Amino acid sequence: MTQHEDPTPEGVEPSAESAEGSEGVTNAPGPQADQQESDLTVEDILNAAQSEAAQAEGAEAAADAAAESAAAPVDPLEDAANPYLEDLRRITAEYANYRKRTAENAEIEKQRAKAAAVNPLLSVLDDLDRAEAHGDLEEGSAFATIAQKLRGTFERMGLVAFGEKGEVFDPQVHEAIAQLPMPGTEQPTVLDVVERGYRLGEVELRPAKVAVAVPTDG
Repeated sequence: MTQHEDPTPEGVEPSAESAEGSEGVTNAPGPQADQQESDLTVEDILNAAQSEAAQAEGAEAAADAAAESAAAPVDPLEDAANPYLEDLRRITAEYANYRKRTAENAEIEKQRAKAAAVNPLLSVLDDLDRAEAHGDLEEGSAFATIAQKLRGTFERMGLVAFGEKGEVFDPQVHEAIAQLPMPGTEQPTVLDVVERGYRLGEVELRPAKVAVAVPTDG
């Protein structure tokens, strides 16, 4: 019988193509890799995406909060460590006192201006008092009506009269033009009012001129 001869001559190595073909068959991916890829479900993919989005939102919120805290203005009055806090409080108190004094002084100056205008007319009020004491201001007469209107006008301007019979003598508001010893008198007392005193607000225009009853000696 005739022997089949090997088509590859002796001493000749197999070609590179045949070697690559054999390696390709050995390194081909097996069924285990395909099984791992098929285990990932749609739910797993969605959960992973949501987790990443939540982390991104948390980082953004933290950054915004830090920016707002850094940009918020600091009230110097709430900062106890501020070295200028005591100076600010002192200056504020001094300014408040200054405004109060200024307002009070302005009111006093206004009253003084009114007093300067009213003071020359006090003699007219003295004449009205004397006429009334002598019975010249009869009820319902034209003269009595004029006197009433004039006195009302002064009262609306803030003019106040003082000095009445029977008052205890006070040198701060009374001017004694006469002193009469009277039995039974225990302390100086106004016996008669010659001219009433007047004040307008805090400004005293004049004291009341009075006759004073004083205790007798012994």
